[in-house]
Amino acid sequence: MNMTKYRFAWFVGVSALLCLFFVSLSFGAVSLSFYEVFNGLLEVNEKSMSIASRILVELRLPRAILAIIVGASLALVGALLQTSTRNDLADPFLFGLSSGSSVGAVLIITKFGDVFGIWSLPIAAFCGGVLSASAVMVLFFMQKKRGHSDIVLCGLAISFLFGAITSFLVYSGDQRAANSILFWTLGGLGLARWDNLIFPFVGMLCLVVLIFKRYRELDTLLVGEQTALSLGINVRKLQVEIFLCCAFCTASIVALTGVIGFIGLMVPHIVRPYSSVNHKLALPLVGIWGAVFLLFGDVMSRTILAPQELPVGIVTAGLGGMFVLYLILRKPTKKF
Repeated sequence: MNMTKYRFAWFVGVSALLCLFFVSLSFGAVSLSFYEVFNGLLEVNEKSMSIASRILVELRLPRAILAIIVGASLALVGALLQTSTRNDLADPFLFGLSSGSSVGAVLIITKFGDVFGIWSLPIAAFCGGVLSASAVMVLFFMQKKRGHSDIVLCGLAISFLFGAITSFLVYSGDQRAANSILFWTLGGLGLARWDNLIFPFVGMLCLVVLIFKRYRELDTLLVGEQTALSLGINVRKLQVEIFLCCAFCTASIVALTGVIGFIGLMVPHIVRPYSSVNHKLALPLVGIWGAVFLLFGDVMSRTILAPQELPVGIVTAGLGGMFVLYLILRKPTKKF
């Protein structure tokens, strides 16, 4: 590995993350200069905070932190799924991990209302995400012969099934709720508050623990299943652990942000030329750039149609679509 390129990618990533973090605090319905941002942050501990300081503390800081957590987590989920399935197009939303969350959220919006107060939507979406992930695993293990591509097909099948259920609930429910359902299914960071950041944080923590404990085994998956088995690694058990952790993390994210796609697909591919096959080095860089991309997408979503806010999922989907076209048109390159 070229360590110069690796360090350069770290330097650019961290610099871009810091710049976008302060830009994210500046943009919104009320624009703030960088001077006002710095002054507002200095007033955080004071008893009488200014309006700018309240906007920063109560709205924009939790949103920026949520963007960092979600972007890093989705990028890590994509990298882990691509490694475990040896499929370069693996993505957390391709595997049906978000479809169940959509069903849970739409049920709350159209049928049940705020049963659990402000926690109703996150709890329902999280339960739906866990249900869809469990369905994928059950369908996968029901097959007599299981290959790398089979879990992708299982994920697509569950995704289409739960997507049909979501569409049925939308059209059979209260049509006045259609706008809120549409915004939620397209993804957004508007629900960010200090008290609900625990959902995506716990999901990201689950990934970090898995990576810390299993990064050596992850390296062996890249050289082939037979080689991994010869080294005494239980490949199936490792793949199940990866999928369950990725499902738990994705469900905890979708429960709060809705569907934000393509981060998990794009970022590992972009980082790959600057890192090595060593997951201990590559995955932290993937997390940094995932946070950078979602912060960038969030800033774009608030400026393209300002003062109206565009769902960030539309921005990431547009970038992701162009990236997939690039993957299709480029010449084949060496895999991760």
